Amino acid sequence: MKENKDTQGYVYILTNPSFREDWVKIGKSSRPVDIRSKELDNTAVPLPFEIFATLKTSKYEIVEKKIHKAIDRLTDLRIRQNREFFNIKPELALEILNDEAMILDDAKITLYRDNAPIKDNTQTQEDIIHKKQRPRFKFSMVNIPIGTKITFIPTGLTVIVASDDQIEYEGRIYKLSPFVGTFMPAEKRNTSGAYQGAKYFSYNGKVLDDLRSEMECDCED
Repeated sequence: MKENKDTQGYVYILTNPSFREDWVKIGKSSRPVDIRSKELDNTAVPLPFEIFATLKTSKYEIVEKKIHKAIDRLTDLRIRQNREFFNIKPELALEILNDEAMILDDAKITLYRDNAPIKDNTQTQEDIIHKKQRPRFKFSMVNIPIGTKITFIPTGLTVIVASDDQIEYEGRIYKLSPFVGTFMPAEKRNTSGAYQGAKYFSYNGKVLDDLRSEMECDCED
């Protein structure tokens, strides 16, 4: 089907009080998401869905597929392979939504509370780019080659650098932030469930984010 560039739709992140805190539904709709969430309120779900965030764009169908694939690549987080439910915290899903918004020219992200948009919290593409102007961490930024062993600080686990922005642990591939969200001990978790991955790993006794800051300072001199 040929994409109609004039028709915008939504990619949404929904939560549900009857689900675990790290379960979300990520789908798409050509209509306002509050209408879609009410349609999903049926006897199969004990409580109504709650809107966590939406991304409005003309490329909503493509973006939804890309987000599903991105989450599937992190690890096996899809609760059922033929459904849009994922075992991932909504804050981490929002990070992926923001990443996709970065490459769109008509992105508009809105955060919600009690199924209503949070006032003054709608992000246009310009806002998203401004907030994300510091690129995501890559191992090449600190001259760490693939195959290097690094340490997950909270538990002392050793993981292996698998690519410029991925690590391997027990035969599975992870991005840094989702790994932190998955393996962070319960007593050390923050309230948001969102983590800057490079702050939780070290190489030769130095935190990756500190190494990056040192490199950035050297470049500015």
